[in-house]
Amino acid sequence: MYSRVLVTLDGSNFSQSILAYVRCVAPALKAAVELLHINDPTQLTPYSLPPQAAEYLEKIATTFAEPANIKCTCEMGKPADRIVDLAAVQPKTLIAMATHGYSGAKRWLLGSVSERVLHAAKNDLLIVRPAEGDTSGMAELKTMLVPLDGSQLAEKVLPTVAELALKLNLEVVLVRVVKHFYTAPPEAFLPVFGANFPNLKRLRQDALDEANKYLVEKMAALRALGPTQVSLLLMESGVDGAAAEIVDLAKKTPSPLVVMSSHGESGVGRWLIGSVTERVVRYSGQPVLVVRAPS
Repeated sequence: MYSRVLVTLDGSNFSQSILAYVRCVAPALKAAVELLHINDPTQLTPYSLPPQAAEYLEKIATTFAEPANIKCTCEMGKPADRIVDLAAVQPKTLIAMATHGYSGAKRWLLGSVSERVLHAAKNDLLIVRPAEGDTSGMAELKTMLVPLDGSQLAEKVLPTVAELALKLNLEVVLVRVVKHFYTAPPEAFLPVFGANFPNLKRLRQDALDEANKYLVEKMAALRALGPTQVSLLLMESGVDGAAAEIVDLAKKTPSPLVVMSSHGESGVGRWLIGSVTERVVRYSGQPVLVVRAPS
């Protein structure tokens, strides 16, 4: 499990949206917290000097229960590169950041710093979309949503899920999203396929049965690791695909944490950063934990 949480901040209220989740997760995991601010020499202004960054981080540290135990680090360089390098020093480091904030005249957009970290880092990543409002409190997490695509790579999240569930006392919902089979009588618009209607219904039911059996097996495997509050949810994707279903589910779930592998396999396709996982990170308003699965 994680021994260090590296919290990247750019001086904006947006970037501080991650802090409430760090205050929730780090103490439960007994992980050290390091606040990191990076000055990009190509973007420095008279108002972004390192001494001022140090004061900024020290002020943020006072919002934690034990400020003296919070490490504050100011660095110079390209933000994404330095974040990746500093996290790699300790493999059990969890990178924590918002999808964007403001840094000088530029924004940390998914597509900029956070996207490069998401693609390049070998460490797990806790990422949230920024929210307005007070960032001094502690977030509440109740349920982990764990999408699985049927691959061994996607299942690499399960040991992490088990530890988090036990240490944070979270309910776990294992989710499988299967492709929707159109089973309405097609004669109205494609008469030639009318005879195949029963076959489509059978294919749909076979796919649902297989997916349900898979989830039952993974639920038993997860419970064997310790957690007892484990359930399963089988869903069919709409026209927007699996990512949209996961985002909608997270939106409807009270105090969720979405936990996903950085990639896995689904039929002939793959859940790569840039596909399902990235779309969930990009569009989910809830926190997402990206667990790095070995290739």
